[in-house]
Amino acid sequence: MVTRFLLAGVQLQPVFGDIPANITRTSYWIREAAGRGARLVVLPEAASAGYVFADRAEAARHAQPVPDGPTVAAWARLAAELEVWIVGGVTERDGNRVFNAAVLLGPTGHVGTFRKAHLWNDEKEIYDRNGDGFPVFDTPLGRIGMGICYDAWFPETFRSAALQGADLVVLPSNWVPVPGQPEAAPAMANLMCMTGAHSNQCYVAGVSRIGVERGQAFVGRSVLVGPDGWPLAGPASPDREELVLAEVDLIGSRAERLRNPFNQPLADRRTDLYVLDGPAGG
Repeated sequence: MVTRFLLAGVQLQPVFGDIPANITRTSYWIREAAGRGARLVVLPEAASAGYVFADRAEAARHAQPVPDGPTVAAWARLAAELEVWIVGGVTERDGNRVFNAAVLLGPTGHVGTFRKAHLWNDEKEIYDRNGDGFPVFDTPLGRIGMGICYDAWFPETFRSAALQGADLVVLPSNWVPVPGQPEAAPAMANLMCMTGAHSNQCYVAGVSRIGVERGQAFVGRSVLVGPDGWPLAGPASPDREELVLAEVDLIGSRAERLRNPFNQPLADRRTDLYVLDGPAGG
């Protein structure tokens, strides 16, 4: 059985507050990726309506139900038509709750939703918190775990998915500049993706956006990483809409990934020694 396939990350710039425009833009890039042979297409965080909301009320006005809202419904139709799998970031409304979420869609429809676990900066006042943990979804392509942007700064994101058998962790993101970062150094987000992949023996797809929204710059640099921690594609540019593409084998690589005679970060854990909780801050 052939288990290799083409993974695509779509680096783009959403139009703030314009859901129809963003459906058009994301649909264009999904078709481009599928036309190149991609089976799984990953879009950035908050691709449905943009990211820099002034407050919770504004986010709620641009939020939509999942999976019946216009953006996810449009992506689902494309997944069925093109026979592809899609992951994309959406501002989700669930009753009175608002989430920074990402959806996984397949040719037969909605597979699952992940809600951002680690809220960054003003997100703590805008969004409700994830109460469902880090689900891993079993698909014909492999087992897929999810995180969103700042979740990559927490090793528990990758480890939680890996311990549930994730072959790939997808990270729709809106990466921003990191203060003090040396110009010649790789983007901090790329390092987080590479470390998460290497330490958990899984593929990682970190797909970010570009542009400036309400004064906030975004750095692009989308990257697809192999289970050895080295990039398979990217980092992409800091300022262009583009595809990053890499051939991956989530299922066929399991034995090689998990039975390395030298490094087995999952099998060699010492849970009897770890401090699992403690004081936060200074």
